[in-house]
Amino acid sequence: MKIGIFFGSSTGNTETAAELIEGHFSDHDCTVQDVSSIEAGDLLGYDFLLMGISTWYVGEAQDDWIDLIDDMEGMDFNGVKFAIFGQGDQLGYPDTFQDGMGMIYEKVMAGGGQCFGFTSIEGYDFDESRGLIDGKFCGLSLDEDNQGEMTDERVEAWCKQLLEEL
Repeated sequence: MKIGIFFGSSTGNTETAAELIEGHFSDHDCTVQDVSSIEAGDLLGYDFLLMGISTWYVGEAQDDWIDLIDDMEGMDFNGVKFAIFGQGDQLGYPDTFQDGMGMIYEKVMAGGGQCFGFTSIEGYDFDESRGLIDGKFCGLSLDEDNQGEMTDERVEAWCKQLLEEL
């Protein structure tokens, strides 16, 4: 399987998560790339897309994703299988926790994509999230600021889940 792992990272946390995730897909042909150096069309041509985004300030996408998300408007993602992993601060920004994941989800789904890797909200403390779809996160929710000790375990469980779902 040809897998594209794309991330935007200002502090390095999302990049580190992308590298951890890549390790769980070592049996596959993986490309890991920072979105600061791609165009929206570069997201196509993979059997499976994994996209990592953090939410900044009050519900804003990470800087490298801002223009890319806009450019994804109207793209044909028909049949594209994808999953999202996000970084957020549930205690500092409880009203916009993981909004970045929701932004990507909305664009790819509007283009006909198929999302994998929904996860439970159990163990998180937040009020609202654009990344919440039908009572679950639309991907893997990470919070290095408040629950960094849980990252490795969450990544491992999510990657196992994705491999089973695929």
